[in-house]
Amino acid sequence: MLKFILILLFLIPLSLMDKKYWLMQLMIFMSGFMFFMKGFMLSWIDISYFLGVDLLSFGLILLSYWICSLMMLASESILKKKYFVENFMFMLLLLLLMLILSFSVMDLIMFYIFFEVSLVPMLILILGWGYQPERLQAGIYLLFYTLFASLPLLMGALYLWKMEGSLMFYMFMFYDEYSLYLYLSLILAFLIKLPMFMVHLWLPKAHVEAPISGSMILAGIMLKLGGYGLLRVVSIFVMKGKLYNIFISIGLVGGVLVSLLCLRQMDIKSLIAYSSIVHMGMVLGGVMVSNYWGVWGAYFMMLAHGLCSSGMFCLANLSYERLNSRSMLLNKGMMNLMSSMTLWWFLLSCCNMAAPPSMNLLSEISLLSSLIAYSKVLIFILMLMSFFSACYTLYLYSYSQHGKLFSGVYSSMSGYIREYLLMFLHWLPLNLIVLKSIFMLWI
Repeated sequence: MLKFILILLFLIPLSLMDKKYWLMQLMIFMSGFMFFMKGFMLSWIDISYFLGVDLLSFGLILLSYWICSLMMLASESILKKKYFVENFMFMLLLLLLMLILSFSVMDLIMFYIFFEVSLVPMLILILGWGYQPERLQAGIYLLFYTLFASLPLLMGALYLWKMEGSLMFYMFMFYDEYSLYLYLSLILAFLIKLPMFMVHLWLPKAHVEAPISGSMILAGIMLKLGGYGLLRVVSIFVMKGKLYNIFISIGLVGGVLVSLLCLRQMDIKSLIAYSSIVHMGMVLGGVMVSNYWGVWGAYFMMLAHGLCSSGMFCLANLSYERLNSRSMLLNKGMMNLMSSMTLWWFLLSCCNMAAPPSMNLLSEISLLSSLIAYSKVLIFILMLMSFFSACYTLYLYSYSQHGKLFSGVYSSMSGYIREYLLMFLHWLPLNLIVLKSIFMLWI
């Protein structure tokens, strides 16, 4: 595992050189492929003193490599306008390094450190390359929401270390004599990062103010840090989670409420950000139920959502670059303007509302069956959730693509090859990984 981290460390001097943008993108892409070709098993592999990979972290590290290389493909405007390109590449590398370390450490304290440090490059991306002056407020929201729960996580981890003598993830499986306070202190930070409904207010703000690269990495990977932490920690407290199952209710009822909120959005980026909260509500339900299908479905939903949501933000950015607006009132009738891009809007919207053959469908079926097996009462809520998620996705697609073109738009081009490649590389893994059965077996 260390060799991949060394590759990234040696890329840092390259990032500070002039005119090395596409070389850098290629290197990240190739190191992702090297990691993929490494192969993996169901147990921990590549174990060094504190690093190791199992199937759960394998998928998420691969997603990190993939999204980071696509981020560079999407952020060509930074290169074109020369907005501190070297600093941007450096921040991106630092963020990728922190994410890969977060997913591959096996020690809870080390995970805590990298989990918190990954916030810094993200914050700098929003503050440095964001669009409006309100990005300062969005940065403060992001910082304070995340740091609010970080001290309880540290205290909980130190208490566990005092009790167990070890903080390795595979050492403290299935202990159940711990208190409710320890349970809450350990999962609160991950619930905010996920984000759970009621602690989600930082997410739409951060997404709306972030540059396209910030939105992609935030939706694609930063939210998955919360899900990953939950999956690692909740396994210790399986019975506690079953006992205090209020989080399942908050996740699902919150999902329905946020779906209704999505139908009222006029800002495209804001709508996609709120749809992330709906998807993560289902992930939270699956993790907290803690049965085989629920946990597997949550993992699969995280991978699917990472690709799908990132692709949707890219599409929103394509319209933004041409019209300089995220409003649906101006971004209408885009089928007349960018007719070829409508296909990608359609395909990614289908994936977002879990149509076959996307990975979202597979994960949603798995999550629905696990939650219904847990409690029959949830059928009604899940029914509403699935219905409304289709509603707001169709609302987004029909408003942005159909209708009469906004009269202020006078000339624009259909799209660059780079943009079609970007959309294709989001959509392809989303529909191909369905064929891979190994992802069912990580538990």
